[in-house]
Amino acid sequence: MADIRITGRMVNFTRLTFDTNDHDAIRQQLTSIMSETSYQGALVIIDTTVEQELIALIQLIISLDLQPMAVIDGLLGDQARAIQFPVLPSDRPLQRIKPTKEQVVETPVKQPDAPTKIATADKPKTLSHATSYHDEILRTGQCIVQDHGDVILNAGINSGSEVIASGNIHIYGSVRGRVIAGAGGNTTARIFCHSLEAELVSIAGTYCVADDIPQDVIKKAVQIYLNDQQELVFEALQF
Repeated sequence: MADIRITGRMVNFTRLTFDTNDHDAIRQQLTSIMSETSYQGALVIIDTTVEQELIALIQLIISLDLQPMAVIDGLLGDQARAIQFPVLPSDRPLQRIKPTKEQVVETPVKQPDAPTKIATADKPKTLSHATSYHDEILRTGQCIVQDHGDVILNAGINSGSEVIASGNIHIYGSVRGRVIAGAGGNTTARIFCHSLEAELVSIAGTYCVADDIPQDVIKKAVQIYLNDQQELVFEALQF
């Protein structure tokens, strides 16, 4: 009997890209992000656009209840190899474009009841939900990213393009690129499109590549969501 078994499992990785090496700023921003979403315990891949001290950065990330698993090759590659930390090859950068329009809705956060106290000038806490709207076809090499809400595209997306949202994604056209909803772990997110021909679809880290998409929904209007077993469901839409 063999002593080694190889099995497969779908694992959700979140990519963190740092544009600063100020650890106080990183801690503050990550703490704020994690207070609004379900990132606690997430497996993360580290990338950076500025010089970093890798070991200190890893320790900081762990202290925030995240699990660093690897770095993207580049500025951190040599440091990672020196400590035998995993290094992933860098990917071809996409051009991140601005959507045609963005709408942000601020929702007050209900505070727990507390004893009456003298009114202060403290600003009430709110949660922001953004919706990005784009009216043109997303071309090869382009991407639209919405970290705090939904994306609505009034045209299709070409192969080699990418749409990423922490919430839902609606595409009123043909989908030939990569569509990633629920980024950061939102398992209730959904994808809606008029014609599904995607290279990859993903919700909260559970993904399906083109060859595995059910043939009966190819080039059809579809909604995609996760069932109770965290499996992708492709459901044809009837008009």
